[in-house]
Amino acid sequence: MQLVWFRNDLRTSDNSALYYACLKGPVTGIYFVTPGQWKSHNLAPIQADFIEQNLQSLSIELCALGIPLLIEEVTDFSQIPARLKQIQKVHHIEVIHANEEPEINEKKRDQAVKEAGLPLILYQCDCILEAGSVVTLQGDMYKVFSAFRNAWMKKIKQTDIRPLPKPRAQASPLDANRAQNVSLNYDKKSSQAWPAGEREALRRLRHFLLQDIEDYHHNRDIPSLDGTSGLSAYLRLGVISAKRCVNEVLAAFPYALDAQDSGVFSWLNEIVWREFYRHIMILNPQLCKGKNFNKLADNIIWNNNREDFKAWCEGRTGYGLVDAAMRQLNETGWMHNRLRMVTASFLTKHLLIDWRWGENYFMGKLIDGDLASNNGGWQWAASTGCDAQPYFRIFNPIIQSQKFDPEGLFIRKYIKELNEFDNKKIHFPVNAIVEHKQARLNALDRYSVLKKG
Repeated sequence: MQLVWFRNDLRTSDNSALYYACLKGPVTGIYFVTPGQWKSHNLAPIQADFIEQNLQSLSIELCALGIPLLIEEVTDFSQIPARLKQIQKVHHIEVIHANEEPEINEKKRDQAVKEAGLPLILYQCDCILEAGSVVTLQGDMYKVFSAFRNAWMKKIKQTDIRPLPKPRAQASPLDANRAQNVSLNYDKKSSQAWPAGEREALRRLRHFLLQDIEDYHHNRDIPSLDGTSGLSAYLRLGVISAKRCVNEVLAAFPYALDAQDSGVFSWLNEIVWREFYRHIMILNPQLCKGKNFNKLADNIIWNNNREDFKAWCEGRTGYGLVDAAMRQLNETGWMHNRLRMVTASFLTKHLLIDWRWGENYFMGKLIDGDLASNNGGWQWAASTGCDAQPYFRIFNPIIQSQKFDPEGLFIRKYIKELNEFDNKKIHFPVNAIVEHKQARLNALDRYSVLKKG
């Protein structure tokens, strides 16, 4: 009997651990619910609900393959080795198969399982190209994203990235009634706006390829448009793999890797950013502990005014686009990518509040909250990360609003009290907690510690 330990890979196709386990013998699946660990990692209630829905869907898919799925609850990672030993004995498990995860606590968990004498085999399935495989001629990790992307894309052209198929059914399919009735012991917020399951994820991807990807570079920054793929939450839980996404894109648009002015390339670029942040985190595990990538940033003196932070969290800064974005996050559990940059820049540069406060708040709200991408994005905006924006680049929230929401459509959707403002007035601050020009000067002064030399 082979045991497949599901983590953030809640799918049956292009799942290395599941595929290779099925080649070795009969399979049982397992998923560990760890409410104490989730709480310490600040798992968002909406993401917990999305996990629940996708586990339910996965259980049904596995039943069709004749594979039962065990749902086991332990408080945290430290209790998993002992529980696995019990399960190994009861189910006569020969080998445990699992896909690697990039975070440091997860790596320590897997090491503890191995040290307990359990037969754990790990597969690299999270990144398309393994961390450490895209390096300079000197063997170092790229510190500049564009150089990483160029090397990554060159290597992709030489790599077979066809996704693994769904494994064959073992014996006869199980009665669908044997699918788990999943109910997680954790605070939850409805994720019904994101239907669960890998079929839904693939449907969304193919719809995006047919309808929207060619205009992605024009529409991706306009928050009032539905111009993105809507796949981030599915990628986060591994309901669809990044490899499957790239493979489907290249099948539809074989020229995509060379057409840098196209919408298709622009979307692939976002997948590569995901890879970049994962590679950086795996090779720099201190990032999981809230450390600045740029050590000079340790010298920044933050204001960390709690009233200002509360106003930012609640969408009460007085800047329409910033406030609408925060209200979108609080109401829906998701935020448009352009607005993630705008709100993060505002918190760290205008209010001079430590990026870690914002990173933590986002993780507690986002359905697609992912440590590598969230940390990378926040450190990019705060100018403390790897290939971050220059410290002197400070988004003007008024100009951002005028440029990306010119008619105030997005602002009006989330801030009803501004509905009566015309298309010019709606972009300017009302009872703002900080004035842009002075905030910019303050930021330049505080961030001067990042000057090279």
